[in-house]
Amino acid sequence: MTQRSALKSIYEKGIFGDCENKNEVDLLKLSESKNLLIVQIVQYKNSNASIEQLKIDNLNFKDIALNVDSNNDTRILWNGPKNWFLISSKKELINEIIEIFDEKNFAVTDLSHSRAMIEIEGEKAIEVLKKGCPFNFNELNKSNCLNSTFNGISITVDVLKDDPYKIRVITLRSFGESLYHSITDSCLEFGYKNL
Repeated sequence: MTQRSALKSIYEKGIFGDCENKNEVDLLKLSESKNLLIVQIVQYKNSNASIEQLKIDNLNFKDIALNVDSNNDTRILWNGPKNWFLISSKKELINEIIEIFDEKNFAVTDLSHSRAMIEIEGEKAIEVLKKGCPFNFNELNKSNCLNSTFNGISITVDVLKDDPYKIRVITLRSFGESLYHSITDSCLEFGYKNL
């Protein structure tokens, strides 16, 4: 079976929107994140396992709202009480995850092919999200994440950098095209470049 990007049929490289008299380096940059391992790890309510002692890729699973623990390859996003997303470029980590998180205490679900991810980079990235999401983005910093909606589409937002902003917006694969159109529409006034 051949893997197919969630945005393959609509994503095209180029410069779009209000770009007149603007330096290309000042434009927002959009890209699709793909070929990543995405795993949801949920600790059962009746589990007595201590999550503080469990690590993957030398990263901790913290049960703290909006928290992200990360290194160059892997990010662990708090997704709710006793619920995390692990996103990594190291696909082989799935074997370690299955070994460490036993079936008695945890539900482990590989979501790699069920998500679409769009990265927005630039000074105005937060302004783009403010147009369709009710969250107070003035309070969001590097290594924060949140679950919300963008123009009615359920999303997870992961702040990769905050100077300038680099933000990953994640949704269900079936909403990928709708999210892409909503985000690009919100980017038009600033001008953007699809990488």
